[in-house]
Amino acid sequence: MCDEQYRFSPLALMRLQTWLSPSFPTGSYSYSHGLEWAVEAGDVRDRSSLVEWLEADLCHGSGRNEAIFFSAAWRCALDADPITLFKIAELAAAFRGTSELALESSQQASACLAVLRRVWPDCKLDVLSQMLHECCVQPAVAVILGASASRQGIPLLLALSAFLQSWVASLVMAGVRLIPLGQTDGQLAVAELEGAVLAISTQCEDATVEDLGSAAFMLDLASMAHEAQYTRLFRS
Repeated sequence: MCDEQYRFSPLALMRLQTWLSPSFPTGSYSYSHGLEWAVEAGDVRDRSSLVEWLEADLCHGSGRNEAIFFSAAWRCALDADPITLFKIAELAAAFRGTSELALESSQQASACLAVLRRVWPDCKLDVLSQMLHECCVQPAVAVILGASASRQGIPLLLALSAFLQSWVASLVMAGVRLIPLGQTDGQLAVAELEGAVLAISTQCEDATVEDLGSAAFMLDLASMAHEAQYTRLFRS
């Protein structure tokens, strides 16, 4: 990797790995993104159906939209454009189909933003946090991490691929607990989704908010049904 675009600090990559690690205290382990209802309803019942469900969400649903918000936030931070960054954050906060998906996004993002500001202080994040607070807008993880990755000088395609891979891996682990699957099957599912992660990352690298949209309506239906699900392990 001698290309100029990949010449960035190893420290920046270490930080990105930390932010996307399951040990980073955002509480991601407590959300299933509607997957718990999909398992309850029998729509997801084995590794194959889990991969199909997550690939559809990644390529045609919220995963793709999160990739677009991440990319847009990355570019705003690169251009030092706090007003547009706030507008993207505001749109991302509103771009949730159900109350549980909104809770999943806002609570993880709030925790993420608080830890980043405390451990890796950044005046640009302070400005964004203040604007969100003053306008009563909840933060979104994709926007916070996209802007932070940009501030660290991490190339967009690399940062976006890592972000989506982390998102996929978290939901696969929810599937491992719910279906249930063995740990090896879980890793096989993650590996099977690598192609989709790379494809969406490449597709959304230059995307803007004008490209937002979703055709994964089953996800919203599953999330709505989960709100009234009697026995639950997850909060969404």
